[in-house]
Amino acid sequence: MRHGQTHANVSGELDTAYPGLHLTDLGQTQARAAARAVSAESLDAIYVSRLVRTHQTAAPTATGRGLTPVELDGLHEVQAGEYEMRNDHDAIHGYISSVASWLQGDLDVRMPGGETGRDFLERYDAAVRTIVSAGHDSAMIVSHGAALRTWISSRMLPDISAPAVTAPLHNTAMIVLDGDFDAGWRLVSWQGEPVGGAFLDDLAAPDPTGDLDAD
Repeated sequence: MRHGQTHANVSGELDTAYPGLHLTDLGQTQARAAARAVSAESLDAIYVSRLVRTHQTAAPTATGRGLTPVELDGLHEVQAGEYEMRNDHDAIHGYISSVASWLQGDLDVRMPGGETGRDFLERYDAAVRTIVSAGHDSAMIVSHGAALRTWISSRMLPDISAPAVTAPLHNTAMIVLDGDFDAGWRLVSWQGEPVGGAFLDDLAAPDPTGDLDAD
């Protein structure tokens, strides 16, 4: 699950450093609605990144199930480097262009002042391997837009029915995968709108990583 709306999503700023900005009131509503939307699903554990927005998004689901979210450092957002907390055209274009290169398979491209695609996949893989090794039947990861796109596009088995990796992935959107590193990861579903309902989407927010096809 992608985290709920933050104040940086509204302002279009690239907020990737620790601890990050908090959820907006709408983001909190999205998180509560997401908890209701997945209430019938079997869920053994919840994992979050080091950024506060993932903790806040996971909280309603965790509380309702009596679970304590586990923080894994590798699940954090693609680091913006020199573009951190900027929302100007050059910064947004530079960030999205770097991520787009990774999505196209060029993992040696480096985010200016940040990591390469290979660096990113190494630390995200390590976090997911920790989750897999815990032996859960099912677990939820609350993470970030660019991070989820990059990892899923790089690790998911080919599926001609799957949406393009540039398809919308808005706040509290959810992607469900089945599998492991040996068998591979199969796409079960991709819900690009808020899992609690599309009416919770904020179409007025610029949110640069929510829709990579947007101008």
